Amino acid sequence: MIFCVEDDGSIRDLMIYALNSAGLEAVGFSDGAEFWAALHETTPDMVILDIMLPGEDGISILKKIRSHPVSASVPVIMATAKGTEYDKVIGLDLGADDYLSKPFGMMEMISRVKAVLRRTRPAMAKAPLRIGELELDTDEHTVRACQSDILLTKKEYELLLTFMRRPGQVFTRENLLLSIWGSDFAGETRTVDVHIGTLRTKLGVCGEYIKTVRGVGYRMEKTI
Repeated sequence: MIFCVEDDGSIRDLMIYALNSAGLEAVGFSDGAEFWAALHETTPDMVILDIMLPGEDGISILKKIRSHPVSASVPVIMATAKGTEYDKVIGLDLGADDYLSKPFGMMEMISRVKAVLRRTRPAMAKAPLRIGELELDTDEHTVRACQSDILLTKKEYELLLTFMRRPGQVFTRENLLLSIWGSDFAGETRTVDVHIGTLRTKLGVCGEYIKTVRGVGYRMEKTI
């Protein structure tokens, strides 16, 4: 699935049509708010991201994509206005995988999309994360605990992924709330405690791997 974030409806529709015609599934969004809502439901294979957007611009969105544990490895192609070399440099420095200069042809776009996917897919195919009897497969988006498949909500999965990527590191409730729920979330840190509780319950014995650090937050055991 490719997410196309472009505020010009005619360009967005043409991009989606061209990608679908090339055998690539794609959906479009007109701004950052629509994009973030979709990202909460599905992690795409790639994002084509316009820099000039209403509200939150593409550079800000790119920064958040790269800082979020679930979307950090998702390839991003930035769409920049012709001649804006500064935007291209900033985008690449922040982790964009490629860029398209507007106006661009649909054949060029498809060629760049396929090239980036070829480059990045081998790197994305990683071995499952394992700690004791707990296994998380980032490619399959699955979790197994004590040889049993565990069904988690998106937030529970993101919490577990955060812990398993950095075993031994202590995460404060505030840090977890910001990285998982985002800066726009108006809830309290108690939300983190509730989700940790349900996550531990679902993991059964493996839930004991998530330790409470009194007065600070939580951490995952390094070795079991």
